[in-house]
Amino acid sequence: MRKQVRLIVFTLMLIIAVPPLMAYAASKAEIDRDVDSALVKLYDSTPLAKLLAEKARGILVFPSMVKGGFIFGAQFGDGALRVHGKTTGYYRSVAASYGLQAGIQSFGYALFFMNDAALAYLDKSKGWEIGVGPSIVVVDKGIAKTLTTTTAKDDIYAFIFDQKGLMAGLSLQGTKVTRIKPK
Repeated sequence: MRKQVRLIVFTLMLIIAVPPLMAYAASKAEIDRDVDSALVKLYDSTPLAKLLAEKARGILVFPSMVKGGFIFGAQFGDGALRVHGKTTGYYRSVAASYGLQAGIQSFGYALFFMNDAALAYLDKSKGWEIGVGPSIVVVDKGIAKTLTTTTAKDDIYAFIFDQKGLMAGLSLQGTKVTRIKPK
């Protein structure tokens, strides 16, 4: 009975706390500054990402995602799409989840769009749900050792980086990405 009460209280707190946090939108300048910093961290920690960036048609970067939950969870963050080094749009990434999970964590992720069709899908989808549409490969340390710019044949490559905090379970599946208009 105590566990159920705690679960209900936590769920109510999450329902109350998440919408105001999601309503906060950083300015364009703040998002661009954070994206610049995130790309430096990613390229320093994963040289393959820098090599893929040279061939990518666009890079969608979410420098600071926040994920928290206990049984029920949510994650959100704002980012920017870079095409040829210039920001062409701002996006929000949101996800909700249910299952065996606990904790709170922040992390960044970057999606490298390797062809024009994958990049075009982002704009025409009016809210892209990751896992539906172009194929995505999440690059971990094992894949990074064997992947080269020559062998990179998939539509999109995802890098998760700069993880802080403790969270059991991390996934991009079920994440929805929508275009936003920050101030």
